[in-house]
This record gives sequence, structure tokens and C-alpha cells, in this order.
Amino acid sequence: MTNAIVTVQGGPIALPTLLGQGPARIPTGGKIRPGIMVLTRKAAEMPGAKDIYQQGVADGHSFEQIERALKEALPQLKAPLVPRNVPWFTVRSQDFPNPEVARQILDAYGEDRGQGRCLYRFPVVFPADHWQSVMPHELAAWSPHEKRFWSQYSADGKVRHCMCHAPIPMDATGRRTIRIFGGRKSMLREENGGVCDPESCPEYQARQCSLTGRFLFFVPGIRTISALELPTTSFYAMSNAIQRFQAIGHMRGGRISGFLGRARETFYLTKVLRDVPHIDEAGRPVRMPQWIIELEAPIDVTALLRDDEDQETAIMQANLASQVLEGTPAADLPEETETACAGATANLPVPDEASMRPGNPTLEQLLGRAEAMGIDGEHLQQYADRRWGRGWKINPHGRHRVWEELERHANDPEGYADKIDAALSQQGTPAVRQGRA
Repeated sequence: MTNAIVTVQGGPIALPTLLGQGPARIPTGGKIRPGIMVLTRKAAEMPGAKDIYQQGVADGHSFEQIERALKEALPQLKAPLVPRNVPWFTVRSQDFPNPEVARQILDAYGEDRGQGRCLYRFPVVFPADHWQSVMPHELAAWSPHEKRFWSQYSADGKVRHCMCHAPIPMDATGRRTIRIFGGRKSMLREENGGVCDPESCPEYQARQCSLTGRFLFFVPGIRTISALELPTTSFYAMSNAIQRFQAIGHMRGGRISGFLGRARETFYLTKVLRDVPHIDEAGRPVRMPQWIIELEAPIDVTALLRDDEDQETAIMQANLASQVLEGTPAADLPEETETACAGATANLPVPDEASMRPGNPTLEQLLGRAEAMGIDGEHLQQYADRRWGRGWKINPHGRHRVWEELERHANDPEGYADKIDAALSQQGTPAVRQGRA
């Protein structure tokens, strides 16, 4: 399954083609596993089983390959391996089409905490903004060779259906199957009316059907065109991840993809030991410690909120870009700017002060401070326009920057006036001190 194509849930609908119309899909090119597989107690007692297992681990084989080798050598064992929860993630070369990727991940982010070099925590970048796309999940029941039943929501999202593969059609003679174009078809399961209800589902109650999901992501510094996946069956891990996705998305205007901030912060995947509640066979609530996958976002949340303050400037930049594309004369553009914001906003109208956000110095406050220092407010604006562009007036960061400069020169207003004089004299602007000709 290392080359499996994962269907993105809730993704954009592709244009109709010969191969059909459906959601966009994210190809995966490797699997990081949430834990390890170990021999069952019965398998460990069989002669030669430990040697086969240890040799497979040493050679970097996947646990599917190790289990297959055990079944071939010991056919009496139906399930020789059992999952074991550990505080690290498993990265094995056989789980990647390019085995070199596994080595790169361990070299870049692996740690040795007494169990050899293992992956305990690593950064991830998600390729889509819908958490349903980067964390697809479903209830599914598997046979030894294929998925038998799975959950799927209706188009309006109100009904959860129980799906299964449709029977393979036969020709008129009833002795030969009809070739199917586009893969096997799916249909509503007839036994339960096509409704997915875990409480009344015999497979779910017999633990044959369970929640399965996966995280789809890229790892910074790891060169691969396909996303990596981390499968999980933990309801708590996925529920907690949804909360993180929604919180970050709310502060970033709905975005969870890409780097989270200007300092290229990312999400991190790690494991934490938590007491997980569940109901035992007798119906009693109990708690057991388990290593749970945790999605972290170690970032300055206030920085994400501050980033939204630049939206007005971004709109002005877009307006200026359209003016340039429409042939605005170069003479109408600013001669020089210190930042991109300055160049993008120099020739655009400045909204009145009613649109300013509270909590930052207003334009009136800035001009009043300049007047108190003996500096003409109009010339201060000309100087600030030349240095930062007119966008500083509507951008809280820009107004704060001018305020900080006034603060720095509060004890030397004459020197600051000389500085403004020198800057504006290049354009033939009169001296800026009040009362000077």
C-alpha cells in the first residue's frame, strides 16, 4: 500500500473525464507507522519464530512481510503478530517506494533515548486546508484480502451509509464474468438497509469493524513529490487533532496548509502518554495508559492574529497591481520604498481614521506628538510616505513604527527634524520645523 492513492474527502470536484468525476486525490509515497508489531505469546513459544521475527526487523522489512514469512514457516499460526503501543513512530525502509526516504527522516529527526535511533517527534506540513482532506477516516471491516464494509456519508452529509462491493456481473450464459471498466462498483449493504449504525452492527460489536484514519502530510526537508501517511485507529488522537485544526484554521482565515507563520513554523506530530477511558466487558468505565498521537502547533498564537492586520494592505497591493497591469504611468508610482508594502500603497487613497483599529496609535495621536516636538505634521506624513509608503496610515504596524521613531527621538527633536530635512530636501521640500522658511 505504499503507492496507494488516497481519496480526499470533501476535496474539490474534478472536471468530468473518461475516468469519471470525483474528489481530488492526494497520492502517498510512504508510510510512517504509529507503533510496532510483536510476536503473540503463542507465536513466541513456537521454535524458530523469534529468529524469523528478529531477522526481519534487522533487515528493515515491513511487519506485513515479517508476518507473511512467519505464516509460511509456521502455517499453524493464523495471527502471529499483535500491535504494541510504544512512545515512538516506526520508520522502516520497506514502507517507502524509495527506501532512502526512511533514512533521511531518521537522520533529520530521529533521537536516541535508549532504544536506538527512533522517531519521537517530527514537523509536518499539510497539503490542504480542509481537515477532512488531510485526515480522511472511516469505519471499516476488513477480510484477509480486502475491505468488506465501510462507512460513507450521503451527499448532503446527513446520513452515514454502510457500503460494500457490488457483486461482479455475469454474462448472459452465467458462466463468465463481465469485464468491469473503472474498477469494482460499490453499493449499499442490503443486510442493514445501507445504514451505518455501530450500536446495532454485528461486525462492530464483534470488533471486526473499527475506526480507521490517516494523517496525510509532507515533512520539511524530505524530498518527495508524494505525501506521507501516518495511519491511526485512535478516536482520541483524531478528535484532538480536529480541535487543533479548527483552532489554527480559525486564526488563519480557514487555512491549515503550508507553513503556519512568517518564521516557517509547522505542526508537529508526537506521542504523549495519557489515561484513556473505555468501557470493559462488564460495562464498567476504566482507564488505561496509552501512547496517543498528538498534533502540536508550537507557535506564537498572537503572531497569527497579528498577521490578519495586514489584510487591508494586501487589498491595496492588489489594487496597485491591477493599476500597473492596466498601464499606470511609472511617474505616478513612488520613486523608492523601503518595503513592499510601501511600494504597493503609495498612490492609493487613504481611508479616514474611522477605519483604524483601536489599540494602536491613531493618525491624530501621531500628528499631535509630532506637533509637540515642533515638527510640522504635514511634513512628517510626507517623510513617512517616502520612507514606508502611504500604507503606513491604515496599517497598525506602520503607525506603530512611526510612533516608535518619534519615541526614539523624543529627547532630540532638533536632530530628528534635521533628519527629516535631509530626507525631504532631495525632493525640494521646504524645511520641516514649524516657523522655518
